[in-house]
Amino acid sequence: MPIVVSDKSLQDTYGPDNTCFGCGPANEKGLRIKSYVEGDKVVAEWTPEPHHEAWPGILNGGIIGTLLDCHSNWTAAYHLMKQAGGESVPATVTADYSIKLTRPTPTDGSIRLAARVVEATENKATTEAELLADGEVCATCWGTFVAVKPGHPAYHRW
Repeated sequence: MPIVVSDKSLQDTYGPDNTCFGCGPANEKGLRIKSYVEGDKVVAEWTPEPHHEAWPGILNGGIIGTLLDCHSNWTAAYHLMKQAGGESVPATVTADYSIKLTRPTPTDGSIRLAARVVEATENKATTEAELLADGEVCATCWGTFVAVKPGHPAYHRW
């Protein structure tokens, strides 16, 4: 059985006023993903709507990239917080990420995201993630996320 840290998502716990298109709880028109800690992974379930499609029945690649980028960023931020023994996540930004689309992603059910940190320093984490539909891996992601300092535009975004 997976270890769930909280019934409340990372986004709702640490960034309830965040307006990010992909993961901001405060963005009514955004994707509003909800990421949860399960053991050494962070997971999410998300359900696409017709306006997220590239063509009928298939999820748009840009939406796939956004889902994996935001979910991986939260995975990194949570890891950096725990590594430092903190109680709030650092504001992290995407330094780089790459997406590999391995098969078309159907939109007739929920999408599962799973990510984990594979390497970390004090202020930087590298993650690997996958997006699954119907139990099949449809996309993978490798990304680097960096905690920003005061003066950076994203510093107070949470």
